[in-house]
Amino acid sequence: MHNIVLFGPPGAGKGTQSEKLILKYNLIHISTGDLFRKHLGEGTELGNLAKKYMDEGNLVPDEVVIGMVDDKIKSTKDANGFIFDGFPRTVAQAEALDALLEENNMKISCMIALDVPEEVLKERIKERGKTSGRVDDQNEQKINTRIRVYLEETLPVAGYYQAQNKLTKVHGVGGIDEIFQKITKVVDESI
Repeated sequence: MHNIVLFGPPGAGKGTQSEKLILKYNLIHISTGDLFRKHLGEGTELGNLAKKYMDEGNLVPDEVVIGMVDDKIKSTKDANGFIFDGFPRTVAQAEALDALLEENNMKISCMIALDVPEEVLKERIKERGKTSGRVDDQNEQKINTRIRVYLEETLPVAGYYQAQNKLTKVHGVGGIDEIFQKITKVVDESI
């Protein structure tokens, strides 16, 4: 079973590479954004709890996010594995994810960190903004803030997995297929 954390700053190519990994390894995609939309749309207990925090302008607490991830894992027990995209975002979430997976007799196989220079990230995000219609991809200040938040708050998660010898950095500049080949080599070696 492959349980992969695909990691990197905004614009690193996580979404593009996730799609290719899902197809190649028949993985279940776990994205917290997708989980929020599902639970909010279905009006589940977790969705209503998340909505309460969001309506108050607060971050959704880790235990609510972990509850949504737990629900997804338990509802897809026969999966070949999972790809975690945009999660975990903090060391506390990484610790909670490890505990959750252990309860389900699973573990993270590897963390693949897409390493992309900041200037390339900014160009990619702006380019994506032209076609996606995402307002936050078109505003230089918001792009800088997202990258800063990643560096200050999310990057320490890589250290957490590095301490477990599960982190591999992959140079995320080049052709999509070229980068994908590097990623699949890491995945295949993590079995």
